[in-house]
Amino acid sequence: MGMMTARLSGAKGRAAVLGLFLSLCCLPVRAAEPPAPGADDPLAKSIVEKADLVRFPAEGFQVDIAIVTTSQTDKSSETRKYRVLSKGNENTVVLVTEPASEQGQKILMKGRDLWVFMPDVSQPVRISLAQRLTGQVANGDLARANFAGDYNAKILRSETINGENYHVLDLSAVDRSVTYQKVTYWVNQKNAWPLKAEFYSLSGRLLKKCRYENFKSMAGKIRPTRMIMEDALRGNEQSILDYDAMQLKDIPDKTFTKDYLNKL
Repeated sequence: MGMMTARLSGAKGRAAVLGLFLSLCCLPVRAAEPPAPGADDPLAKSIVEKADLVRFPAEGFQVDIAIVTTSQTDKSSETRKYRVLSKGNENTVVLVTEPASEQGQKILMKGRDLWVFMPDVSQPVRISLAQRLTGQVANGDLARANFAGDYNAKILRSETINGENYHVLDLSAVDRSVTYQKVTYWVNQKNAWPLKAEFYSLSGRLLKKCRYENFKSMAGKIRPTRMIMEDALRGNEQSILDYDAMQLKDIPDKTFTKDYLNKL
């Protein structure tokens, strides 16, 4: 009788274990949590980081930029030239080289803080990344090109353009200090080359359109050497930025200080 009771108890125990196992197997599989609203999608962020490195080196570098702005309204054309010294995406100096009347003007970027130095003004003047530099070009377009650091990214969709596959990314500003509040960005899936971008205001209004062209070898990598920025509101003004003579350069940290720029 005792042996029979033990066998029955053992059978009940095995049945209970089996029931627990089956109940666990039937639990719904929990899907991976999507990124929280406003947070980076890790894949999208990596795509933007790679595209940033296509446009500019992560190391210190110097590049000359000529900007030609044309207006369809009055058929005018204006050319300005700059020399940019940059180091690590967070430190940039922009020197005006043309026109001659503005030589000596300098812009210093530290993180997302900008100051302009003018020869006839004793103290630097604080400016914003979004403020216009010339034509359709904002200060941030020249002084700061760190999309990965300034925006949270997510993938909207894929598109095929001229036989090439592109990621279409939505970039939302990490705060209001960055150049644009929202960017739609097309990046080649094969080589991370940027194709084009659309820049939006805080209210969602399309401000400018941009194309990346003339890919050539600069500073050891194939990069876009031309950026075309167009006014999306009226469509009557275009600024063409041509990049030339890019070279990797060991730039001393003291270059990116107010005291040093005052002495230049």
